Amino acid sequence: MSGSNQGPRRLQGRRIPRRPPPSYDGVTYTSAPTTSTSPPTSPRRNRDAAAAEKWEGEQQQQQRRPGIVRDVMRGSIGSGYGPYSFDPDVNRPRRVKRSDGPKQPLARSETVSAKWGRNIDQDDMLHNRLPESKSREYFSDRFAMVFSLRGWSNLLAFLTISGALLTLFLGYPVSIALTSSPPNPHANGGYNMGGINASGQVPALGNSFPSLIDADTPEGAYTYTNPDGKKYDLVFSDEFNTEGRTFYPGDDPYWEAVDLHYWPTEDLEWYDPSAVITHNGNLVITLSNTSTHNLSFQSGMLQSWNKVCFTTAYIEVSVSLPGSSSQVGFWPGLWTMGNLGRAGYGSTTDGTWPYSYAACDLGTFPNQTTAEGQPASSIVDGESISFLPGQRLSACTCPNSDHPGPSNGTGGYIGRGVPELDILEALIFVDADGDDHGQVSQSYQTAPYDAGRWWNNDSTAATVYSANATQLNKYIGNEYQETLSALTFIDSSVYGGDGYARYGVEWYSDPGNRQAGFVSWYAEGKRTWTITADALAPNNVSQVAQRLISEEPMYMIFNLGISPSFQVPDFATLVFPAQLLIDYVRVYQLPGTQNGVTCDPPTRPTEEYINQHANAYSNPNLTTWEQTGYEAPKNGLYDDCW
Repeated sequence: MSGSNQGPRRLQGRRIPRRPPPSYDGVTYTSAPTTSTSPPTSPRRNRDAAAAEKWEGEQQQQQRRPGIVRDVMRGSIGSGYGPYSFDPDVNRPRRVKRSDGPKQPLARSETVSAKWGRNIDQDDMLHNRLPESKSREYFSDRFAMVFSLRGWSNLLAFLTISGALLTLFLGYPVSIALTSSPPNPHANGGYNMGGINASGQVPALGNSFPSLIDADTPEGAYTYTNPDGKKYDLVFSDEFNTEGRTFYPGDDPYWEAVDLHYWPTEDLEWYDPSAVITHNGNLVITLSNTSTHNLSFQSGMLQSWNKVCFTTAYIEVSVSLPGSSSQVGFWPGLWTMGNLGRAGYGSTTDGTWPYSYAACDLGTFPNQTTAEGQPASSIVDGESISFLPGQRLSACTCPNSDHPGPSNGTGGYIGRGVPELDILEALIFVDADGDDHGQVSQSYQTAPYDAGRWWNNDSTAATVYSANATQLNKYIGNEYQETLSALTFIDSSVYGGDGYARYGVEWYSDPGNRQAGFVSWYAEGKRTWTITADALAPNNVSQVAQRLISEEPMYMIFNLGISPSFQVPDFATLVFPAQLLIDYVRVYQLPGTQNGVTCDPPTRPTEEYINQHANAYSNPNLTTWEQTGYEAPKNGLYDDCW
């Protein structure tokens, strides 16, 4: 060709138009400077021109892409959700052959932060570092998060649940403790519920936790003021208003009806728990002529033994007596005994009932005499005035012996026993004209005895408040007890459910000031008679020291019996079934009384001793301590301790 002899053809250089450097969200990215705008003079320059054309084409292609794609490429979209950016060259066709199939975008380790801090999601602050900026927008978002409706709802739910749990597991027990129970852990008297009883069962507590003070007790009865002006506070009550209560072992936290024959007083009835229920707002004890256990009669005896006890108190019981004032032979009793003796369980009262004695002398000896039969004043017609086996838990007990304690501080023990306080035993008095009159006997049984069992009844020691209604009882005891007693006439209308009368006993004792002790009895709401500590003063003839107004925790006993040893029944006049009705029982104590509502006070403990001698306290067929298999402790003054 004509131009073949010419040299290599020089290509006309193309000026690549410059575009302003891209600016993304305020961040300007500048292009690398071009080396020259002169046409290339070598293959190298041809390659540079081709690259420039390629770059311009890419820029034009980007301009033709949708805005969302461009934003993804730039990192404006998606960068807030993790390390990701778009690489447009990843899947671009290349001259060099590569494996078939598109490749996934490569993950990047860096996060595009051009829009950091804008369009923040609500959960970003949970997993991202707080931005350094303190812009108005950031503070506004933070404020919205703290005071959001959702946040307040969560906080309210948390506080509600926490409050409910605290109320259930802390507030409720604390409120019960403050409103119902003294701080002493045994103060509710039920410290061994389900422990030592005839069956070993745990009592059913019903629908609500029981309180020492019955909710049905009127507020006007929450205090009591005695005739001397002393004010008492209510500490226990039972109104018996719940219909159909029963008192089998385990049925009730504070009461238990026994299942036994009360042989010590030659009773004609068998005591069965079925005879004791609540009905029409009363505790009902029914005596029927039902043959039971080879006995002709069946009745009931209710005890609070080892459940509810009191050390000094005023006990008031509202009662309607069985039958009528012309029916001779019923023997209703409302009484108390020391917790170390369980009524009807003869082995527990053997050597303990009715002792209330703290001295160590011959008053603790068997028959109240020495082995040589001294003093002679205690022998009448060749027989001792006492048939008691001696005080088993006396102050003369040898050291380290089987004794409930406590220590007397000198290596010995405080004398313990089971005194008896009778609120009433009802009987019928038949006068010389054959007329019948209702009476109640109100007594204190104790040991050891005065000479001839004649206790000191002068005016400084005993007071009768109405000679027309009350007189000292001529019965002063027998070989098994010394009895301080008075008889009071009662109205004929308080029998058979037709009428009720209030009876009570008030006693006070202080181991630190035993001369301050006294007992007062009440009938039909009036004080009938009182004894002081002087009534049981030391007796030089029988050589015994001061007998004590009870310092033992005393439990309550309600029963209806029939026995010729108390009053010979006139079966021609008796009507069966007969019922003893008790409207309520209320117990009061002086304000500030310490450990006064428990069967196990620290000054006169009983719990450990009872638990250690379970055989005696659970078997009514054992009549003596020897039969229990436990060894009686030795009396160091009567026996040789070694």
